[in-house]
Amino acid sequence: MEKSHHPTPSHPFIFHLFAGDLVTIDRMPSVHEIFEIIGAVTVVVVVAKLFRSALSLLAGFFEPSPKKIHVELTKEELSERLENCPKFDPNKLLNPGEKVYLWDPSTFDYLGETKAMSEAEVKEAVRKAREAQKVWKKSTFQTRRLLMRTMLRYFTENQENCARVAVRESGKTMLDALIGEVLVTCEKLTWLAGSGEQYLQREYRDTGKMMMMKRVYVEYVPLGVIGAIVPWNYPFHNVFNPVSAALFSGNAIVIKVSEFASWSIRYYKAIIDACLEAVGAPKDLVQFVTGYGATGAALVKSGVDKVIFVGSPQVGAIVAKAASDNLTPVVLELGGKDPFVVCDDADVQSIVQTACRGVWQNMGQNCAGPERFFVYEKVYDEFCDGVVKIVKQMKIGASLEDPTIDCGAICMGPRQMCHYQKLVDDAVLKGAKVLAGGFIPPANSPLGKGSFYPPTILADIPENALIAQEEIFGPIMAIFKVKNNSDEEAIRMANNCDFALSSCAFSGDANRAKKIAARLDAGMSAVNDLEGCTYMSQSLPFGGFKKSGYDRFAGPEGLRGLCLIRSVCEDRFDFIRNSIPPPMQYPSTGVGHHFAKGLINMFYSTSLVGNIQGLFTVIKYSSYAPKKSN
Repeated sequence: MEKSHHPTPSHPFIFHLFAGDLVTIDRMPSVHEIFEIIGAVTVVVVVAKLFRSALSLLAGFFEPSPKKIHVELTKEELSERLENCPKFDPNKLLNPGEKVYLWDPSTFDYLGETKAMSEAEVKEAVRKAREAQKVWKKSTFQTRRLLMRTMLRYFTENQENCARVAVRESGKTMLDALIGEVLVTCEKLTWLAGSGEQYLQREYRDTGKMMMMKRVYVEYVPLGVIGAIVPWNYPFHNVFNPVSAALFSGNAIVIKVSEFASWSIRYYKAIIDACLEAVGAPKDLVQFVTGYGATGAALVKSGVDKVIFVGSPQVGAIVAKAASDNLTPVVLELGGKDPFVVCDDADVQSIVQTACRGVWQNMGQNCAGPERFFVYEKVYDEFCDGVVKIVKQMKIGASLEDPTIDCGAICMGPRQMCHYQKLVDDAVLKGAKVLAGGFIPPANSPLGKGSFYPPTILADIPENALIAQEEIFGPIMAIFKVKNNSDEEAIRMANNCDFALSSCAFSGDANRAKKIAARLDAGMSAVNDLEGCTYMSQSLPFGGFKKSGYDRFAGPEGLRGLCLIRSVCEDRFDFIRNSIPPPMQYPSTGVGHHFAKGLINMFYSTSLVGNIQGLFTVIKYSSYAPKKSN
């Protein structure tokens, strides 16, 4: 070890290492010394992380506090029961014309109607948003963080109001709304406010061998106006998820909400407008349009800079085709049939509640939710008995009037329930067994007064049943038996599907579950947990492949996807400028190709001899220059 001018510490090897001195080792360090070195490095890493966390906390103290905002609610938005409310006839949905009907699927309470907006009205909404975005794109990240935190404060202080409106709109339970709508939205806003900026900052990159005098970087520039077409299953989160990402990335957004979730936007837009005003942002940044397919098509063709579509593969294909006319980029999230694998060594009793929550959260009306349960033969009967026991204790009905309700309503009404019944009847015809539910309640029954389908369990389903391939999007647990307790067979069955959104695998051996999950066709996977847990980490992108769509939202990938990713090259030093070498200038010197070959060898030859030969070639031909004309 070389001598140092530093005072000699108790362990000179470590001291010299951290002092930055050149260290030569004349002997191998002992095991004790190696552990000392590892310990010292660990301490430095931990201290560095603590210091970084402390700086983040201190920075939060200097951020302006979000203002408390107030939004007036209507009687329908505040009340848990509506007295003497007229009832809606679902048959009107068969021929709605230019009207969008507003109704509560739990009670058929009629909440009014709104218009299906025309192409001209959609274009005007986009125009307003674009004018507002010209101002907003110049906003600081501090202002954008404040906007996220302003919304966050309102949501945490008004959880029940936000959830109640979602419940009346979609028919879900209050618990489902708080978990699936409010909680995940709060997580999204927290992640954006705390971590979003670092993924949109200028990112410096390696210049390469020949560009040493240059500085190169990537910058993320807001695209402009985002168009979002969102479904009805989570009316609160499906609005604030794209709104928060679009606004934080410096964009404006126009949202076409579902015709089955157009009542709640009065309240949600009022929240957005109040939050924008609180931070001094342009009021027209967020626009809503209502209507049917024609309204959505008008938005896609309106000149928006990117489209986010969440819906079915059939409509997604139409959206992609329409967007291609203007080469508008599209994010397609088209649902799934997520596999839930239960191995023969799994603790079934600890899994059944997770399985039931996965299926009957929001009555199965989830993009990412388990639809196909592949249960190994050894634990098959135990699993079936366990879920049936739970279902027999579950209570179904209108949840705003009764907090003990487990299962809410079906948002789309009779048409969707006919889809469920078709899948059940086909499976039974092909050999499946109904262990629970499986019928549309009679119109004169208590459940017939709303849009309800009982929680259903099908077992012994053959792979040729429609329910093995078609998305259920409802309260049906479909159980398939994995014969011979074979991992290979479970993986084959799980991947025998056109959808590939999310997945999960359960085993008493975590490594086994991990290996199975890694081989499942899916954009997202969870090991020994419900696949939806990936969405609770908003740092992760959300999306799938096959018929589940393409591109991503959420996470850094989703945030950057709302930006123009621009590559920039500039001089590292202002006084050093690039110029074309004389041998390469016009008119040709006749030796430019020799000079070019020398450059290639000098920088890229894999041998030292080649590098040196290239250098001499460059020197040799550097003096050649085009002849000057008289």
